[in-house]
Amino acid sequence: MWAILSILVENKPGILFKVTHLFRSRNFNIDSISVGVTEDENYSRMTITTYGDDKQIIQIVKQLDKMIDTVEVKQLDEHKTLFRELCIFNIKLSSANDSMEVNKLVNAYGGKVHDVKKDSLMVELTATPAQIKAFEELAKPFGIIDVARTGVAALQRSGA
Repeated sequence: MWAILSILVENKPGILFKVTHLFRSRNFNIDSISVGVTEDENYSRMTITTYGDDKQIIQIVKQLDKMIDTVEVKQLDEHKTLFRELCIFNIKLSSANDSMEVNKLVNAYGGKVHDVKKDSLMVELTATPAQIKAFEELAKPFGIIDVARTGVAALQRSGA
């Protein structure tokens, strides 16, 4: 099961290490992680995605909640949460026709084209991980030179 964890922590040096060490020591893998300061500079929000069964996810939430620097830990319901990831692709172009086809694909996914060169172009895409994966599969035939992903950022919807 895929899980999105939202962790509000005190904004102190070493907290990222403590959280990732907890995952490592419990033999859990972090699929993605994003961290940023909240509206209150004393706190940061970590969004971590991971895979595990219900028992494993409950265990990691409890362990995170016991940490001294942790203010709040939530497992977010993906159906009641807005979550997105930023991804940048460098895509190979073999012909002018490739450029037009890639542009159509980018527009269909609501992305932006940057840094167009004779033999490549950069694509910025903000979407769900599933949408990014679908885009990536469609872009593979052109040739993906490089990819950079930010990790999921997520907030629970109001009233959820």
